[in-house]
Amino acid sequence: MNILVVDDDPAIVELVADTLAPAGMRVTPCVDSADAMRLFEENDCDLVILDVMMPGLDGFELCARIRAVSRVPVIFLSAKDEETDKVIGLTTGADDYVTKPFLPRELTARVKSCLRRASYAHEQPADDLLLCRGLEVNCRAHTARLHGEELALTPKEFAMLSVLLQAAGSPIATRDLYERVWGERYLSGSSNSVMVHVRHLRAKLAAIDSEQTFIETVWGVGYKIAP
Repeated sequence: MNILVVDDDPAIVELVADTLAPAGMRVTPCVDSADAMRLFEENDCDLVILDVMMPGLDGFELCARIRAVSRVPVIFLSAKDEETDKVIGLTTGADDYVTKPFLPRELTARVKSCLRRASYAHEQPADDLLLCRGLEVNCRAHTARLHGEELALTPKEFAMLSVLLQAAGSPIATRDLYERVWGERYLSGSSNSVMVHVRHLRAKLAAIDSEQTFIETVWGVGYKIAP
């Protein structure tokens, strides 16, 4: 795996490289954010780690530029630890936010987790095009539409909708839905994450078509696409 690390502090870039090397990951270093997009395009990166506070182009703007052309996982690694900064970072399109000083084992685990989730998201179903009552999800092009109107979905919302559509009306257990979408082991609090994302997904569908119920709750089991 090739990880692009963008930080104006060379010591941090070197520390991240030393941290990830034992896990078999190679770091492409970048200490000038102005060079980041060029390096990103030239090195076929599997994941990007960004600092927030950098001269010139800051991490938030850089993340937005990366997200405009790619769904590659992005992790912020920053000394800015306020809740507002984390919210902005995740809203910009980042997959995770780690604060400095970081614990090497934790950073490695978070990188592996993001890479694992990305591998789940990139798995193609037997049918690239999933259709259901006006819903059209193209897994290859990573687009989703309802009655011809584009749905602005986050990567997790897109993956969740795809998994439910692939089940063709059969219930998906909450545990299975979480592990397939997040790519992580299901824990006691994981059901809340699924519930929140289902609520957001329902709201986006209802904003276009409030007459139909697309995602049904199967009590004691999980969720399914309504037949």
